[in-house]
Amino acid sequence: MKSIQEEQDAIVREFEIFDDWLDRYEYLIELSKDLESLDPKYKTNGYLISGCQSRVWLMAEMQGDVVVYRAETDAIITKGIISLLIRVLSGQEPGNIVNADLYFIDRIGLRQNLSPTRSNGLLSMVKQMKLYALAFQTVGNKA
Repeated sequence: MKSIQEEQDAIVREFEIFDDWLDRYEYLIELSKDLESLDPKYKTNGYLISGCQSRVWLMAEMQGDVVVYRAETDAIITKGIISLLIRVLSGQEPGNIVNADLYFIDRIGLRQNLSPTRSNGLLSMVKQMKLYALAFQTVGNKA
């Protein structure tokens, strides 16, 4: 398993191949196809991320010492974005997720090239993923 930094560096290298944002959007759409479907039992309001223009369901669970995320959305660009976030953060220890500096978002130009509503949605997704990790970290420290 790659570290958060190694995964981010790999993503930055992948996106450097593309000269313009149209190509990067197409790549995001391609990445969205890798996202596994979410079990319907998690497609409820309890797993819905608030602050996203499109509907995004996110669940997280501890598997051993690491957090594993799964998500689904009906918006294709958003699906690509959440697949990148899952790639970077899933399979990592809660403390590493909570403290992660997700620099790849700015290095690939994602935040700058999203509409304000999508950009807010991106921040909401990151926030929710870190909140899950914080909750697991807090529970783990009490055990």
